[in-house]
Amino acid sequence: MATKVVDLVYWRKLRRTGVVFTGLVMSLASLFQLSTITVISHICLGVMAVTFTLRLYYKLLELLRWNPGVHPFESYLNHDSSLTDRETVMLVEEVVLMIAFALTEIKRLIFIESVIDSIKFVLLLYLLTYVGVFTSGLTLVITAVIVVFSVPLLYKKNKMRLRRMVRAVKAFVKKIKDLFLSLYHKVRPSSAPEPATKPAPAPAAAPAPKQKVKAK
Repeated sequence: MATKVVDLVYWRKLRRTGVVFTGLVMSLASLFQLSTITVISHICLGVMAVTFTLRLYYKLLELLRWNPGVHPFESYLNHDSSLTDRETVMLVEEVVLMIAFALTEIKRLIFIESVIDSIKFVLLLYLLTYVGVFTSGLTLVITAVIVVFSVPLLYKKNKMRLRRMVRAVKAFVKKIKDLFLSLYHKVRPSSAPEPATKPAPAPAAAPAPKQKVKAK
């Protein structure tokens, strides 16, 4: 599945990627005027109109003895799309882990386990209120689909140019950083020299004990 998604994103099969990209954008854009049920119903009707036409055409060829009775969608019908017990368990475990992780993160942010993370979450929610005023969630989804299908292809075609631009930006940022560091070192006052410590006075010598004179 991951390989197929990568092939679609990088336009390795132009016809398939074009059909998927056009269908996604047109379906999402039609949701502005129609309901989700109506859009899904029309898509299914359009697909079945094509499949019915092909099926009747092959059936007519079979009646005229021009077709040995091959079903036009036999490869799709014979494709095994069922999941084994192990794959089902792995899929359920991944979904449960994702839900548990999301609930844990939301609980941690709402009940302020970390003040910094909760402040970031509040700022994100505050920015989303402004985003919701100027645009809708459906517009963001359409924009995300266009970005996903266009950015990897643009990066692949302009890889060397983008790398040179990134290196130039990094070099410019490094120069600015070095300039500010040099200005900071020049402006910062030099620390005053420490006063020389005076040598401690030598301890006074103890007086010599007096000798008693013996009486003669």
